Amino acid sequence: MIRLIAALLLLALPAAAGPVRIKDLVEFDGVRGNDLVGYGLVVGLNGTGDGLRNAPFTEEMMANLLERLGVNVTGEDLRPKNVAAVFVTATLPPFARAGGQIDVTVSAIGDAKSLLGGTLVMTPLNGADGQIYAVAQGTVIAGGISAEGEAARVVQGVPTAGSIPSGARVEREVDFDFAGLQELRLALRSPDFTTAARIETAINRELGRGAALMLDSGTVALRLGSAGASPAHVLARIENLPVEPQTRARVVVDQRSGTIVMGENVRISRVAVAQGNLTLRIEESAAVIQPNPFAEGETVVVPQSSVDLQTEPGTGLAEVTGGATLSEVVAGLNALGVAPHDMIDILKSINAAGALHAEFVVN
Repeated sequence: MIRLIAALLLLALPAAAGPVRIKDLVEFDGVRGNDLVGYGLVVGLNGTGDGLRNAPFTEEMMANLLERLGVNVTGEDLRPKNVAAVFVTATLPPFARAGGQIDVTVSAIGDAKSLLGGTLVMTPLNGADGQIYAVAQGTVIAGGISAEGEAARVVQGVPTAGSIPSGARVEREVDFDFAGLQELRLALRSPDFTTAARIETAINRELGRGAALMLDSGTVALRLGSAGASPAHVLARIENLPVEPQTRARVVVDQRSGTIVMGENVRISRVAVAQGNLTLRIEESAAVIQPNPFAEGETVVVPQSSVDLQTEPGTGLAEVTGGATLSEVVAGLNALGVAPHDMIDILKSINAAGALHAEFVVN
């Protein structure tokens, strides 16, 4: 177990901090996708669709669809098992043009057992403003399989959700005059004053002094007019510029799996740690007492308890050197020789003592 935690800790140890492209550190204001959602029907299922008693909205939508196609089903008792109501979601990428195709995700919302082999019928996809931006249709590729018999059922993956690659066609473009922008903001994914200042310096070195201005730890303003070119050409010039980022020291632990990840800049003040375990075991047993033959009385069950208290010797006091590098911190913690979950408790105690100089995140 101690080898496992050592390996997990060392995953966060880079050989050396290196430069990263600006495009991998920031989001360009306005250059983003838009979420789309629609409600439709998947048909052609092999008896794995919605039970219409439990999903009456499926029957209502199917009747409306048939009415639009000229089929009168008023008063008919529809009970098909090969139809499922689904939500269809997609992301409209930036600068998507009419006629382009995008991927969609299909998810059952009723009690359908599987969407495997089904076909999504023409489904409009709406944006947050209620306008239709794309229309989806095509064969669903389900993400799992399901099989069942009289007394058993096997499900692998999630058969009630799937995708349709290039399953929607863009019908409306987002109204955004990118070419007319005079200023563009660069939003850092991990806000940091040092990183923002380095991005400002790199851009000004490439485009000229005054082209970029750091507004705060998470925003750098870019004046496009000063570069004398279109916004697209300006971003093409700066997005691959290398910048060495700085991040906050952080320790992230997952209590469920026992995973621990430390950032490069984690430091621990000089501290001594002792760790030991106390185990209390209580076992219950029952003793049956019966009266003698031909004697008056009744049989009774008497509980019997045994208590065992064990104290493990622990690790004694182990010293973790203060101001150490990440590799030295890992070596000092591994010297305690404890399991991953015990290591998490030790890190919590070090943080509570004020000796851990990093953001402590517990999942």
